[in-house]
Amino acid sequence: MVLQQCRARTRRPAVVAAVVAISAALASGTGFAAGTGPIAGPPAPMAATPAPTVSTLPAVGPSVAPPSPKSPQTSAVTPTLTPEPLTKPSKSAPSSSSATAPTTSSSGSERPAFGAFIDSGVRGVYAMTGLSRWLGGTELRVGHTYLPGDRWSNIEGTHRFLAPWARWRTAKDDRIFVLNVPMQERNEEGVSDTEVRSLLRQGAAGHFDHHFRALAERLVALDVPDTVVVLGWEMNGTTYTHRCGPDPTAWKTYWNRIVTTMRSVPGQEFRFDFTPSRGRDAVPWTQCYPGDDTVDIIGMDSYDQPRGVTFDEQVKEPYGLQAQVDFAKSHKKPISYPEWGLFRNGDNAEYMRRMLAWIDEHKPLYNTLTDYCPHGVWQCAGNPRSSLVYRSALFGGAGEPATLPEPSVPPAPTVPSPHRNCPPLRLGDWGEYWLGGRLCLRLDLWWGAR
Repeated sequence: MVLQQCRARTRRPAVVAAVVAISAALASGTGFAAGTGPIAGPPAPMAATPAPTVSTLPAVGPSVAPPSPKSPQTSAVTPTLTPEPLTKPSKSAPSSSSATAPTTSSSGSERPAFGAFIDSGVRGVYAMTGLSRWLGGTELRVGHTYLPGDRWSNIEGTHRFLAPWARWRTAKDDRIFVLNVPMQERNEEGVSDTEVRSLLRQGAAGHFDHHFRALAERLVALDVPDTVVVLGWEMNGTTYTHRCGPDPTAWKTYWNRIVTTMRSVPGQEFRFDFTPSRGRDAVPWTQCYPGDDTVDIIGMDSYDQPRGVTFDEQVKEPYGLQAQVDFAKSHKKPISYPEWGLFRNGDNAEYMRRMLAWIDEHKPLYNTLTDYCPHGVWQCAGNPRSSLVYRSALFGGAGEPATLPEPSVPPAPTVPSPHRNCPPLRLGDWGEYWLGGRLCLRLDLWWGAR
């Protein structure tokens, strides 16, 4: 909130700034104004949290896409926001994907690289340490976030948003940074098919190239040129403005322009992940595939839905999990699962077991669980059985017992009500995070002193 200007009296115009600063200091006491209290970390930017699209099957009644949660709900464990070391080793260049790339990340019994989407902003970076601790020290090698799709300036990737993720990535050579990139602004605003069709054709004609060139230059400057770019995800659905259905031909041309533009930036080593939602959805995702030359990875977002559908049906349905594996193999591409988790069938431990087994069998290049309610296992107390399955499978590496001690749930902090004459000062996510809370301006002290 921008601090509202009050009409100043002409007697003291020279001391207004000084009194404002003193009033804020008086109100904050030892660092917090009355009623603000400490905060765990800055909130995620608006419109950056993914909204999983609903998969459809002919035998199941129609389902509705869920609203996009703006922040995780009830926490099973309060994340410990311990910053990662910022030492920056020399980073060896990864092997680039090509037409002969393997369809899996590794051979043998080595577990595929995994992580979780916890939060879009800096809290998501630091909370990975807490999730790793909950898993008995198992390292999360994949960091995953989403650029906000509200306006082009955010799709270009601000330094403030990307820098914490870049520092996490460059701290260790074997880490993977996964970045979902919208192809259109106003990406979750219910734009009509007619307007989407027009926007796709504008993109195909090159009208938006400069935005993606700016993003590529920013990522290279931050020393993360090997970022995995999940471009225009879930394009086969209806949730996003960057959907494919209104004009698949223009969509494919637009995708190819974006990839060509980003690859033209010197120093880039990007890998582009084509990630539909599982199943047919609004259109078959194969109709949106832009071609092997501009795709490095064949991904899939796969939640436990629709209601009543078994995991075997999720595998065998048209355009389902098996179809993805077969398609990737025929195109000599690795696979990935950028989004997966619980959903319409609640705390479904069988789904969790089967999805983990599927990942172990097919060894995607990477996978990231969506860890906010209702999908998650660490931040969502409503899924205890699935949480135990996930934690048992990944706890401290292979060979650990299945029965593990349940994490203690710390009591929620008591936050006093803000003073009615103390409007908060908006200092931004970073300012409030490093100050440990939000300051406010005591207007009653200001007017009383007059």
